[in-house]
Amino acid sequence: MESAADVSTSYRIQPSVNREGKYLTFSLAGEEYGIGIKKVREIVGMMSVTHVPQTPGYVKGVINLRGKVIPIVDLRLKFGMDAMAYTERTCIIVVEISGEGKTIAMGIVVDSVSEVLNIRNGEIDDTPGFGGSLDTDYILGMAKMAGGVKILLDIDRVLGEAEFAAVGSLSQN
Repeated sequence: MESAADVSTSYRIQPSVNREGKYLTFSLAGEEYGIGIKKVREIVGMMSVTHVPQTPGYVKGVINLRGKVIPIVDLRLKFGMDAMAYTERTCIIVVEISGEGKTIAMGIVVDSVSEVLNIRNGEIDDTPGFGGSLDTDYILGMAKMAGGVKILLDIDRVLGEAEFAAVGSLSQN
């Protein structure tokens, strides 16, 4: 049975969907992010990327991963961050993106992969309002962890319709 204090605060942090689960966490520009592990296909080291003309600047191109052509998006550039030279810790997280009635594999370049965390609903707050026309629909929530906050991403929305259209034809899955 919930107490009055629990009921009065539960409306703020009770998610509209169950966000509890395992998340692959990674670093971008010194901040920690997470993606639901069920969306992650694999993690590979940086490899040669073939540039594809007339794609958005954050679309780095495509890779050949065991005979499959995988479009690659630099998440730093997608988020409007400064570009960074790739290091030995830079890697590609291959994720499954759902949209337009189909699923495609897409790679996202991140600074480094951290760990897989099991995050409970009680540790996840809704995204705070930033006011104005700032779009934060791509954020599932904010995970309160020891030492800071991890931004949990809805990767289907991060790589939304525009990206799906731009790279969907590049993928041969």
